[in-house]
Order: sequence, then structure tokens, then C-alpha cells
Amino acid sequence: MFIRVSGLSKTFGKGEAAAHALREVNLEIGKGELVSVTGPSGCGKTTLLHIMAGIESIDTGEVWIGDMPLHEAKEKQISQFRLEHMGFIFQSYHLIPVLNAWENAAMPLLARGVSAREAKRRAIEALKEVGLKDKLGTYPSQLSGGQNQRVAIARAIAGKPELIWADEPTGALDSETAKQIVGLLEMLNRHHGTTIVMVTHDQGVAERAERIIHLQNGRVVHDGGRAV
Repeated sequence: MFIRVSGLSKTFGKGEAAAHALREVNLEIGKGELVSVTGPSGCGKTTLLHIMAGIESIDTGEVWIGDMPLHEAKEKQISQFRLEHMGFIFQSYHLIPVLNAWENAAMPLLARGVSAREAKRRAIEALKEVGLKDKLGTYPSQLSGGQNQRVAIARAIAGKPELIWADEPTGALDSETAKQIVGLLEMLNRHHGTTIVMVTHDQGVAERAERIIHLQNGRVVHDGGRAV
């Protein structure tokens, strides 16, 4: 298995104010899968994604990405691992306003130490792949929400990551644009074999994935349609 989560628990706060975000979560995701994580607001789905991505610490349990034990790795190791193996797509895009499309898409590559020339080449290639070849020098404020999300996807794929985490990637988009964005993720999964884990509250978006993991009260209650 590519992603392995075992006995994962996470609590925020202490005493009477403690909120149990995740409770003894166990799951496995294979390389090349397109998986959606669903559930009601506050069920722990974003916390789960952040922990699997090494952004959030855990209380108990294990998280493995390939041979990397995120649960016991140092922060510097995790940061480097993220840069080399992961891409991220967020609901609010997280683009830098003063950078144009290709500059935003090139940022993770520059952080990895890729030369400016090569980073620009790969960023432009990624923007063309998501249908923005005519928007290379355009700034976020000049783009629509769907176009900004395409820039975010280009940024995520420019480094050819093995794994993409998508946290509510269609949450700020209208239904038609949302379909287009999910179609892009499906294309990346199919053509490049990229493993994609997508958190979404939208059932229609979730059902586009080949597998649905449903959380409730911090626990996995369904996985791929099978009761757990």
C-alpha cells in the first residue's frame, strides 16, 4: 500500500474543552488511486488529510507514505518529503497575488532548488496542460475562480508529484466549473497515475472518485461503499 494509516487519533484542546477530531482511524490507499474523503462538517476529514500530508501532528498511531514514517520523522525531513513527492490544492487557491500564473506555478520547484529557467519551463508546461496557455503572464486578480484553481493545479503538478492532496478543491466554484476541475483531476490520475486524495462535502464531486471514504464523528464509517 502507498498510504497506510493505523490507529490514528487526534484531539484538540484538553479536559472538558477537548475535541476528538479523529478516533482510531485505519485505512490504506494504493498507488494510483483517486479517493474522495467525505462526511459532515466537523467530522475530521480535513484534519485527516492534513495529518496524512504531514502538516498536522498526531497524538497516537502511525502514518506511512511509501517507506516514509511521517509519525516519527523530523519536521525538516517531512518538509523536504512534501516538496519532492506531494502537491497541494486548496479551496482558496493560496496563490501569491503579486506573482503571475507561471510564477505561482513555479514556486514549489524553486523551493526544491530547481533552476529558475527549468522551473519556468515546467510551470508553463503544467499551465498548458490545464488549459491556460494564454494566461501565463496573468495575475490572480485578473483570473476567474476556475482559472485560479487551474493555476493551483498547475502548481501542484509542475513537479510531477506522486501524490496530490486536494482540500475542497471545488468548494468556491460554481457547479459547471467544479465539474471541469474534477475532470482535470481525473485526467491527471488516469494519464499520469498520480495518487489523488480529495476532501469534499459535495456528494456529486465525491462520486466522481473511484472510491469514497466516509467519516463521521472522527471515525471511518464507510470505505468504498463497504460498511466498516
